[in-house]
Amino acid sequence: MIGKKNIVFGFLYLVLTATLGPYMVSGTLSDIDAAYLAKQTPVGRVQDLKTNDFEEDLEPLNADQIAKANTDAILAMNNIVNLQGPHGNLRSTHAHGNLEAVLNILAGLALCFIAVAKIFKQIISWCFIAGAVLHSGMLYIGIVFGQGWAFTLLQVGPWVVLTGLLLAGIAALIGFKGELVQDS
Repeated sequence: MIGKKNIVFGFLYLVLTATLGPYMVSGTLSDIDAAYLAKQTPVGRVQDLKTNDFEEDLEPLNADQIAKANTDAILAMNNIVNLQGPHGNLRSTHAHGNLEAVLNILAGLALCFIAVAKIFKQIISWCFIAGAVLHSGMLYIGIVFGQGWAFTLLQVGPWVVLTGLLLAGIAALIGFKGELVQDS
């Protein structure tokens, strides 16, 4: 059964991507939480200043003092944005890995019901596996493990997955049987 390797790969890859999810997020969530807490003081001060017509302790603030208070608040909020950017990349990597794992499982199951030339099914099967490794696999290697070289291969992955989807669609059009088929 040609689709078997996709099913096995998909489940194992899903375990890997699901396991790496908590690992990726564990280091960044505490930093983001700390940044939110640190933001409260400078942003709260600016809000109080505005509410009190830019007076503090019943003394009017000059433009320089107001500018410094605004700068502190802006930098505190910017720190959150800077921390959330990489966190968003981690979430995206995790989602793509899980998606491509499930896509391999589904492609493997679909291949079990399609009767076309064995080589055609092998190409489809390997497109899905290679596409997952070259896309989300390279995202994991590049983002989680900091290996910049992985980003050079990253662009190939989605195209390989799309090729697999196109070929699977063509194969289903030609040879979908609705029952398990034996590969000859």
